[in-house]
Amino acid sequence: MNNDRAKLDARKERYLRDPLPVRLGNLASNLARIKSTATQPELGEAAKRVIRESKYFVEWAGKDAELQVQIELVELQRQVARWQFKWHEIWNDLEKRKSIAEQAGAWSEKILDRSGLLNSQVV
Repeated sequence: MNNDRAKLDARKERYLRDPLPVRLGNLASNLARIKSTATQPELGEAAKRVIRESKYFVEWAGKDAELQVQIELVELQRQVARWQFKWHEIWNDLEKRKSIAEQAGAWSEKILDRSGLLNSQVV
């Protein structure tokens, strides 16, 4: 097993220890980070890393979620994959970066809402 795979497996194990609301909250946080970095040209590599990590978080979070959340996570996973696939093209176009920032912000809010962490009953 190579070092990158071992790190990814360890990351997954840590991520899955948290209850689903916390996992979704972490995903929402990552999406908010994409929003904040997408319009800053000097943060292209950082944004790319957060997008890659978010792709994994989406995959890992879904298995314990209710069906409607799973459906939304599949949609989000497709979106994140498109961002990753077209990253070079997107990063070289300010308008496309702004669009990603808007999309990531909207997804962040939606996933945070789905997490239930904003409810006083979830601890």
